[in-house]
Amino acid sequence: MHFELPAPHHILDLRMDDGARIRVRQHGDPNQPVRVFLSHGNGFATDGYFPFWRLLLDRFDVIVFDFRNHGWNPLADPPNHTYTQFARDLETVHHAVTAQLGPKPTVGAFHSLSARTAIKYAVEGGWLWDPLVLFGPPNVPPQGHPLYEVMVKFDHRLAAWAQSRPQRFASPHEMADVFRELRAHQHWLEGAHELMAQAILHQENGSGDWVLTCPGELEAGVYLSNIPLQIWPHASDFGGPVKIIAADPTVERPGIPAQTSKILSETNGFDYAYIPGTGHMLQSEKPEAIYRVMMSFLASCGLISDTP
Repeated sequence: MHFELPAPHHILDLRMDDGARIRVRQHGDPNQPVRVFLSHGNGFATDGYFPFWRLLLDRFDVIVFDFRNHGWNPLADPPNHTYTQFARDLETVHHAVTAQLGPKPTVGAFHSLSARTAIKYAVEGGWLWDPLVLFGPPNVPPQGHPLYEVMVKFDHRLAAWAQSRPQRFASPHEMADVFRELRAHQHWLEGAHELMAQAILHQENGSGDWVLTCPGELEAGVYLSNIPLQIWPHASDFGGPVKIIAADPTVERPGIPAQTSKILSETNGFDYAYIPGTGHMLQSEKPEAIYRVMMSFLASCGLISDTP
């Protein structure tokens, strides 16, 4: 399968409060009454999630953007690559899109890093969405919880991997082969590895090498900053309805985020579903199944009148 990204209707080149640039793209049908914002996980980029968000294009005004130092965005100087800044950026992006494209009912649909950022913003007193959909938020349980030390070790392993991973490649195909070799990414749809590789690399002037847009040390820093963040919210902490859609915690070797998403949801009152047979990058594996769950949730919120 070959995925070809459509050209955006509009590109908003936004400046954050510290001068960093975030390039927001409008896709889908701008005349639809409901808008959906989408973003990505740590070290990835939203164009790589196209196998999922392509399913939204006919019935929503679709806004995609990458967090600072990822995807379409230049490296900020200084990077200010922290959850505190990510949360401020999320607010800036939402307000700028609303101001420039007009207000309408809005859904947040965020994976991993962006999901945790949306949680942080919401529980600290801000609410930007009509409903919020969180894909696999890898929150660290409180100290003393049986999974706390497991999650801490997991984040340290990811940080070590991010710092040691190759930073430059002869072509995106080389990066795609790296993805294919990772056990966690072996069940992605055909063509999804190439798509994500293209989304997270840019070609360096001079050398012609393809390099990671988000440097490994910044990616590693996010994994390590997950640990002290200590956000383990209740559904009642949010200003509106929230749905958690996560990877399968029942498989033989479930991912740690799949386990923590299940526990967070069941103990703290969240509307929750898992997608059978998926890992943490579930949007690259079973996008149609995720789409059906998300549409059912949006229908329950009164934003759409029918489900697939």
